Amino acid sequence: MQRLCFFVLLIIHISCCVLMAQPQAKGMVKIPSGAFQDTSIAAFYMDKTPVTVQQYRQFVKKTNYKTEAERLGSASVYDFKQQKWLLRESAYWEYPLGRSYPKAEAKHPVTQVSWNDVQAYCKWAGKRLPSVLEWEYAARNAQSNTLLYPWGNDLLVNHKYKANCWQGTFPSMNLMEDGFRFTSPVAYYGVSDLGLSDLAGNVWEWTLDEIRVDGLIEKVQKGGSFMCEKTVCHGYQITGKTSASTESALFHVGFRCVRTIE
Repeated sequence: MQRLCFFVLLIIHISCCVLMAQPQAKGMVKIPSGAFQDTSIAAFYMDKTPVTVQQYRQFVKKTNYKTEAERLGSASVYDFKQQKWLLRESAYWEYPLGRSYPKAEAKHPVTQVSWNDVQAYCKWAGKRLPSVLEWEYAARNAQSNTLLYPWGNDLLVNHKYKANCWQGTFPSMNLMEDGFRFTSPVAYYGVSDLGLSDLAGNVWEWTLDEIRVDGLIEKVQKGGSFMCEKTVCHGYQITGKTSASTESALFHVGFRCVRTIE
């Protein structure tokens, strides 16, 4: 009887140690290992959705973190009447359009966070940003294919939009046939075969990778946003990308995290 109890306790101890050694993956999807673009991709976890306003608020409450936009006192917003980008005073993650506009909704992706702000969140959450290769591999459902989008090659499926992007003539006319002028709730348009949402449209997502633009180093963004209109910016296709400097905070850029599997 004593030996039986000993072995039961030993099994419980080993099980607990294994569980403690594995990173928690709540709200994440395991992306399996595989070969992609002649590169071996190790398995990793990826957030199911972009980080939401609600999730970022939790981080701020726990750490009292001040974003670069808050410290600067302004952030980048596109003014559709003037048809140009401007630094709008008081715009930051809680009020991405400025304090004279509505507060960001809890289940929408957080925006107006710079790459540096995102690094602070990742460190707090025990995660990191994906590389461009990891992001595209996940967007292709861990397969080698040439699809435009995670779900196929058509933006409309059964007469319904699969992404939050621009319909009409950019920037003068937005028909909003997809239902939204700006950001939409995460996962509103469904999930991919791997269980990931918002990999096309809604907000651009920061990555680890960098690129040189006019002699300056910028960080690559993937996924496109609600501002992308196919004839001007087809950023919401899997291969689409743009970039910005590490201190830039913009009202159409957010992020999602990944976690390495040890």
